[in-house]
Amino acid sequence: MPDTADKAISEFVEQMGLIIQSEGLPRIAGHIVGLMIMHEGPFSLTQLAERLSVSRASISTNTRLLEDLGVIVRHAKPGDRQDYFRLGQQPYARILRGVVRRMRRARDVIESTRDALPEGMADAQERLQELDAFYEALTESFLNVIDAWDAETQGSTKQKRDGVRPSP
Repeated sequence: MPDTADKAISEFVEQMGLIIQSEGLPRIAGHIVGLMIMHEGPFSLTQLAERLSVSRASISTNTRLLEDLGVIVRHAKPGDRQDYFRLGQQPYARILRGVVRRMRRARDVIESTRDALPEGMADAQERLQELDAFYEALTESFLNVIDAWDAETQGSTKQKRDGVRPSP
């Protein structure tokens, strides 16, 4: 039975790497997330490197990235000089919040481009307006998903959104 579990876990970790990679992040970052989903941790850099059979440098780079995204958190153990990592609170909602921030940046680019185009480019203006409306609808949908997830997992819709929803 342990071989079956180990195989399933290895496959999950690899698939998480591919999923995260398809979202534009390094495959190793997905492997780290997959491992931390399957095994609570915390893990040191050395433990992660050994478990995933990759270099400590790659683990260090990817843990910094995941930490910056708020997916994992760093902490120390008393009397131990190593840093340890584990999944942060609400890691999946944090990933989605990052998507919302990127969509907002895209909308800023669209707006500045529309403002810079001459009036004679009505067709391009129209296509940019449609793209902006698409991003706006996605952003609102994702924020609604985040609210629902927060309510389900924390019992409250009054959770902070890390500044991703504009004030009315």
